[in-house]
Amino acid sequence: MAKFTDIIGQEQLKEHLQNAIRTDKVSHAYIIDGEKHAGKEFIAGVFAMALQCEAGQTEPCQECHSCRQALSKNHPDIIRVTHEKPNTIGVEDIRRQINSDMGIKPYSSPYKIYIIGEGEKMTTAAQNALLKTLEEPPEYGVIMILTDQPSALLPTIQSRCVLLHMKPVDDGSMKRYLMESMQVPDYKADLCAAFARGNIGRARLLAGSEEFENIREDAVMLMKYIGEMELHEIVAAIKKITEYKLEISDYLDIIAIWYRDVLLFKATKDVNHLIFKEEIQYIKKAAGKSDYEGIETILKALENAKSRLRANVNFDLTMELLLMTIREN
Repeated sequence: MAKFTDIIGQEQLKEHLQNAIRTDKVSHAYIIDGEKHAGKEFIAGVFAMALQCEAGQTEPCQECHSCRQALSKNHPDIIRVTHEKPNTIGVEDIRRQINSDMGIKPYSSPYKIYIIGEGEKMTTAAQNALLKTLEEPPEYGVIMILTDQPSALLPTIQSRCVLLHMKPVDDGSMKRYLMESMQVPDYKADLCAAFARGNIGRARLLAGSEEFENIREDAVMLMKYIGEMELHEIVAAIKKITEYKLEISDYLDIIAIWYRDVLLFKATKDVNHLIFKEEIQYIKKAAGKSDYEGIETILKALENAKSRLRANVNFDLTMELLLMTIREN
């Protein structure tokens, strides 16, 4: 199914789009700004389907011929712009798929809708070509630019579009969604929600990732026993991290969530709000062993390690320094 009610969070954004349909004040151009995996494509798809739906309501009916075509991604008047070069949407892509096509009236629908995914990849020439169409669009034309970097779009493009920002989804809504829709157990939904930082698509990916589960277990094992480990065992643990395909920053984020739990328990003695509540005996032990300053030092060291790795500082050296800091505090 694909309805506005299936979009988790984003209440203002949903209200804006549904109100545009209800009042018949649909803009010719939208920019939807949100993180990778946040659900921009899904929102654009639902809006496009609702605009073309034969029932004429603010929710797509899912049953008419138009909705069925949209659901199968086979709708002649909903065009998803493609590009052959992986990191660039070129001027020819825009001219061929939008500019030349928009002059042809819709086949069977009230609108002709163009969805440009990864809009930040448009070259300056491609954006200038698009600008010509944005300046004088036909009555039926709607262009939707999806991006996680609106600043990469020319000011002249931005000024001609309605800019819609996606907001982070709260942890409670995300956890409920994972448990109800994906049957994810309570403890795992907690971790995925905390880890995803408001990004519902990322939470879904993590919840369905066997590798993420393995990384979680390895990171937790390391945190539980790091105080008792020899240096060569810590080095072996570092080497194991490199086997995973997920970003190393993901591994560091799990450790950061662990130490936020330690900090929270030290301050409140409350187990209920911990992400790793099933490891309470180890959280309690770490909270008793470390002072507030030591925990803050570890959290700062984790951020520093991420910055160093982004700057291509030697991986083994960075991780060794980090894990020694953790052991000492």
